[in-house]
Amino acid sequence: MNLPRRLSAHRLRAAPSAVARKEARRERVRGPLPHAEGETTMKLKTLIGSGDRIALLTAPVLAVGLAANILRPSLFSVGGPPAALKVVSAGFLVVGVTGWLWSVALIVTRVPRGELITTGPYRLVKHPLYTSVALLVLPFGGLLLDSWLGVPVGLALYVGSRAFSPAEERALASSFGAAWDAYRRGVKVAWL
Repeated sequence: MNLPRRLSAHRLRAAPSAVARKEARRERVRGPLPHAEGETTMKLKTLIGSGDRIALLTAPVLAVGLAANILRPSLFSVGGPPAALKVVSAGFLVVGVTGWLWSVALIVTRVPRGELITTGPYRLVKHPLYTSVALLVLPFGGLLLDSWLGVPVGLALYVGSRAFSPAEERALASSFGAAWDAYRRGVKVAWL
């Protein structure tokens, strides 16, 4: 039985093409493309996430702390630092810088391809870039430089990351759906 020409044409237009089906499948697995059709560069916002807002929240603490440190350096001194504090600080600083560099490498290589990052430091915490800088690099780098200023600046950065990360996580959940949910449940230290 032959269908009327008009109905056949409508059904052909309504049926998704092989390319459209492939793209829909890709989105379910990897999330939507991070940039619009025809663009050759990624939007910077996709790479930096909430980093700009976190920096704005942290900047006043850093500015006031630096001014106070310049005016009254003795208030910020940790006393040398002692040899034991140097060793402990150096160890935490190495872990923090390594985590930060690894996170940056994963972001730069995987985000442009629209991939959800679930390996490396992302297996341990949802936001290793923020966590490593806020809780390891700033505090322990400051202690090595004989100043505890890195501790409040690191805490301000961590508070900022906790304040703005829910918006990032909602966007990731929207983009990656079930893959994000599975990742979120599997993170080792989800609260950090």
